[in-house]
Amino acid sequence: MKRRNFIKNNSLIVGGLLITPSVSIGKEMFSGAQFVSNRPEVAKRTFTSEAVEKLIAEVKAKIADKEVAWMFENCYPNTLDTTVDYELIDGKPDTFIITGDIDAMWLRDSTAQVWPYMPLIGTDKKLKDLVHGLVNRQVKCVLTDPYANAFYKDLKKESEWGSDIPKPQPGVHERKWEIDSLCYVVRLSNRYYELTGDASVFDASWDKAMRLIVETFRTEQRKDGTTPYRFIRTTNAMIDAPVFSGTGRPIKYTGLICSAFRPSDDAALFPYLIPSNIFAAISLKQLSEIYTSVLKDSAFAQVCSDFSKQVFDAVQKYAVAEHLDFGEIYAYEVDGFGNRVYMDDANVPSLMSLAYLGAHKPTDKLYSNTRKFLLSDSNPYYLRGKAAEGQASPHSGKERIWPMGIILRAMTSEDDQEITHCLQMLKATHNGTGFMHESFHKDDPADFTRKWFAWANTLFGELIIKIYHERPEILKKTF
Repeated sequence: MKRRNFIKNNSLIVGGLLITPSVSIGKEMFSGAQFVSNRPEVAKRTFTSEAVEKLIAEVKAKIADKEVAWMFENCYPNTLDTTVDYELIDGKPDTFIITGDIDAMWLRDSTAQVWPYMPLIGTDKKLKDLVHGLVNRQVKCVLTDPYANAFYKDLKKESEWGSDIPKPQPGVHERKWEIDSLCYVVRLSNRYYELTGDASVFDASWDKAMRLIVETFRTEQRKDGTTPYRFIRTTNAMIDAPVFSGTGRPIKYTGLICSAFRPSDDAALFPYLIPSNIFAAISLKQLSEIYTSVLKDSAFAQVCSDFSKQVFDAVQKYAVAEHLDFGEIYAYEVDGFGNRVYMDDANVPSLMSLAYLGAHKPTDKLYSNTRKFLLSDSNPYYLRGKAAEGQASPHSGKERIWPMGIILRAMTSEDDQEITHCLQMLKATHNGTGFMHESFHKDDPADFTRKWFAWANTLFGELIIKIYHERPEILKKTF
């Protein structure tokens, strides 16, 4: 599909509705109404999957609450409906996935956007090729710049952040160094192989990219206290660039990896971002297993395994501490000097999402203690308002709750009542649009940010499918 037409087709829709934050579609408008799909018409969808369509029909039929069923139908396929640019390049699948209302592909978002479709790739070759193509595209991105977080397909496209220092090179939207960006590349490749057994994805370019990822992680341990990375942006947003000429606050070497930015794209307060370090340790372990069992490179496999253990051990030593009210919990960020930040951010990886990412079981004591803290008034970014309660992000200020945080709370819960409460809040705060947003004001869902945010939409679909498989009785309720 031509890039211009791809954007033109999707600039008119949030799956079908044109909505601005200042326009409120009241809930009363839908009282007793038929919930008509807000998906774009079939001819205007950027990708279709028979397996996805079949699952939508199957799950929707089991949801008693008509509004929640409608939200699921709108949200779950939103990535496929509106964000995919798929083609063959040099005979290989290539998939470029924009985040939504920003015409760029984030390594993080693109993996998360297709993640809920992954269980279906064994039965849908088109879907399998799409994911294979995304692996290939992400490899190209890493080899272009391992420090960048978001990219363009069109190498001639000028970044709106062209005044950043250093200036983004062709194909780079912005160059915010975030550990999790590279972790998501490994996560996608590893899961693709687990589900398909297709080792062709691990080609020479993939191998080169993975070694560059490990090298970048090693560099950002900053053993001598220095880094080749810096990021300066002229902005009035104080969290849009690291302090000290774009290099961040001082750190003491610990074996942890420095991240200049959080997965929210906000500058970190202290450079050792703990959820992202845990994610990196998981990714390094996955690489070790791939290089052991598939690529038969025992030497590099051992490098990855040792690196993973070093990071895991450092997390336990520097990021786990006794809280006055909650016992041993994780800090969100540390600096190695003993300073710790106790909070969380609704973006993934977060402390809340550690059970979702596979780092913990929900019942693990350390995670359970941390989770209790995160859902308490002791967490400065846990908000309670007239509309809902939930995790926030400094990215959107001090009064906005993130649907993503509510979704992750439900996905990591073992309590039917808590999951039901989360669904009630999600239903009450989509502001009649049938879609998730980046954030909404805690007292007024009509005041929301990002009308087209495919990751949040697809994640909501993933939540409903998880409930459908694991706790179907919940979907028999009305919320």
